Formats: sequence, C-alpha cells, structure tokens
Amino acid sequence: MASGNGSNFEALVASCRQGPLNAVVELLVVNNPGCGAQRRAERLGVACQVIDHRLHPQRQSLDQALLLAFQAARVDLVVMAGWMRIVTPVLIDAFPARLVNIHPSLLPSFAGLDGIGQALAAGVALTGCTAHLVTEQVDGGPILVQAAVPVLAGDDHSSLSRRIHQQEHRILPLAVALAAQRLGPARLDQG
Repeated sequence: MASGNGSNFEALVASCRQGPLNAVVELLVVNNPGCGAQRRAERLGVACQVIDHRLHPQRQSLDQALLLAFQAARVDLVVMAGWMRIVTPVLIDAFPARLVNIHPSLLPSFAGLDGIGQALAAGVALTGCTAHLVTEQVDGGPILVQAAVPVLAGDDHSSLSRRIHQQEHRILPLAVALAAQRLGPARLDQG
C-alpha cells in the first residue's frame, strides 16, 4: 500500500527480486491516482490497483475495498509503505500480526503525521525509522526493526528525509522477513 512516491515499494520489490527477501510482491494498492508509486509499479511490471480514498466516505469502507483486493490477490502479508491513511479493525483484524508499517521516526517518539518535522522541531540529535506491526493504536504496534539516523547541524526536512529513507529501504525488507516468520513454514512455502 502506498500513497506517494513509492521508493519503499521499489526497495521492497528489489529485495524480493534480487534477494535477500524470499517473497513476491503480488499487488500494489495506491489511493492517489497517478502517484509516483503507481508509475513505479508500471515500470516494474507489478500489478497495481487504485482504490481512491476520496470515493470512500468512511475509513471502514476503504478498508473493506482494500481487503477485497488483497483477498483476490491471495496475499499473506500487507505492507504499508508510505500509506498516508489510518486503517481500521476491518483491515487489522483480517491480517493479524501480518500488517507491517514503516514510519519515519524512532517510535514511540514522534508518532503520527510528519515524524521528521516533529524531530526537527524538537531539536533531537538522533531520530530514525521504525518498521512495526499495525494495531489500532496509530504507530503503536510491536516494533520489528529500527534504524537510527543522526540529525546533523544544518539539516532541513529534505536532507534528513533523504537519509531516513535510505534506512527505511534497508530495514523494510528485514521487517517483512521477520513478520513472515510468524506465518510458519506451511504459509511461506506457498509463495
């Protein structure tokens, strides 16, 4: 699932195709038609479906549409890689401990929107990124992997964001592998 540029999506696809992640990205769902992630999926030959959140007045309706798409694609894990929407129990309960999110802070610090801006405003010397399982508490699920990124003198949102994204690309495949281990050998052997 992605809403924007799709660099984490592409990093995940690369980890699947070139190793070390033994998995296949079956489907990308985007909520912003024409976003960078959708263009990356086309270039990479990954099936992509647009489920525009603006056509779903309630979050539960959006999540039901997402659930139907994932069930049709027979996915085992769902990764929120820059999905800028809060999900509901409709999706969370359908993929218990199998819904992974990447967030640009060292959770539990700077949860929610703009973790990078929050870190800069707080004047911290160290921030980073976290891959975690999704629960009903926004950015509050069990942590799978974290990476620290120093905040350098003169950093702005753009420069810090670039370094955090580099680490997100590194830890997201590891987090997916750790989450997949929870599925057990029977599920992993199928795909």
